[in-house]
Amino acid sequence: MPEPRILVLGAGPAGAATALGLRRLGYPITVVSDWRRFAALEGVSQRVLEGLRNAGLGGALAEAAMPANREVRWNGQHLQLNQEFLLDRQCFDRALRQDLERAGVTVVEGRIREVTRKGVHCVGMDDGQVLQAEFLVEARGRQAPLGADRLRGPETVSLLNLWQGEPGPSASAVESLDDGWAWMARRADGRCYWQITLDAAGLPGKAVLPEYCAAHRRGSALVARLFGAQALAPAQVHARSSTAILAGECVGDDWIRVGDAAMAVDPLSGNGIFQSLSSALQAPVVVNTLLRRPERAGLAKRFHQQRVEQLFLRFARIGRDFYGQEQMRAGQGFWARRQGWPDVQPLHLAADWQAVRVEKRPVLRDGFVDEAEVVVTADQPLGIWHLQGVELAPLVRGLRDGLAVEDVLKDLPLPQQGMLRRWLGEQGYC
Repeated sequence: MPEPRILVLGAGPAGAATALGLRRLGYPITVVSDWRRFAALEGVSQRVLEGLRNAGLGGALAEAAMPANREVRWNGQHLQLNQEFLLDRQCFDRALRQDLERAGVTVVEGRIREVTRKGVHCVGMDDGQVLQAEFLVEARGRQAPLGADRLRGPETVSLLNLWQGEPGPSASAVESLDDGWAWMARRADGRCYWQITLDAAGLPGKAVLPEYCAAHRRGSALVARLFGAQALAPAQVHARSSTAILAGECVGDDWIRVGDAAMAVDPLSGNGIFQSLSSALQAPVVVNTLLRRPERAGLAKRFHQQRVEQLFLRFARIGRDFYGQEQMRAGQGFWARRQGWPDVQPLHLAADWQAVRVEKRPVLRDGFVDEAEVVVTADQPLGIWHLQGVELAPLVRGLRDGLAVEDVLKDLPLPQQGMLRRWLGEQGYC
């Protein structure tokens, strides 16, 4: 019996990582994607580079090798931080497609007109071509259609400005403003990028956006020093939504959402590529379970949905805390709307040994979603299965039954004993 055909809609980091993972599991994969319609630059960290490497995106990783000195002006402070890597998204997108083709993935370029379900998934292209598959991966980012059931943050827009300046050392910076915040970067070849993130409401019309943005730049000493006089003139503007959005449903029996199509977060919450990879790396195992172990479909869907929701809340709280650091503007409109969203729960909850418990939860095992006993803590509500290869449930169960920690750990090597003692201390055990 032939393997089910799988269509991945979108060739960004999430779609590419999912496609490569499914290809390694033996599935025939077709990725459908249109080219990015505007030039963009993105600042990424070393952690993002490691995530790309782990996902098998070696060619794309080679494109992310433009280090830049970074500085931050936030809450009245001026800090010089570590380097970040400037990533040309058009070059990066091209490298992603090359990684896919080298792995044996079919890449179809073009604009998707409609997606319908007629026994199989049918994807109609602008050129009249219709692609069919038994399973669909939705990875078109914020462009993916969303259902009504979703969680939305404050309505936010980012205005990206581009112009050509004089060649010079690569650099990037972030600064807070009264009505939002700006990220800016200059490549060694002189290409300059400045992006301001603002409330979506109250923006002027499209025709005056270039001057509106230029006026913001004229009021910034950081912009003048980083770019020079060219930055003070109006430039090309591309507007895009930056509203945090969680899809209501992220997985079904024959479809799954990954990356920004599942959860798109505020850009202050962290790097978008890292966030996309966070939900996509688990997707191949979920899809593999849905197709080859349909009796575990409920378990697989619960695993993906819960983890997407937890990732979304975690990233949203990271963004909230960064907004909260801007105390000089606390209570002001833009900042006030984001300093208490999505909730007031701390990013990390205090350790409480009495709250630690053992429960059965979905886990990833041998290429499939399975069920196992995990340890649920205040800070890890989905549970921890093992720590560096050691299952934690037997340890916690033994302690709950009254055994001494020495008896529970006695059969383990000394380095693992030390590691587990440290973990127990972090959970409030004494």
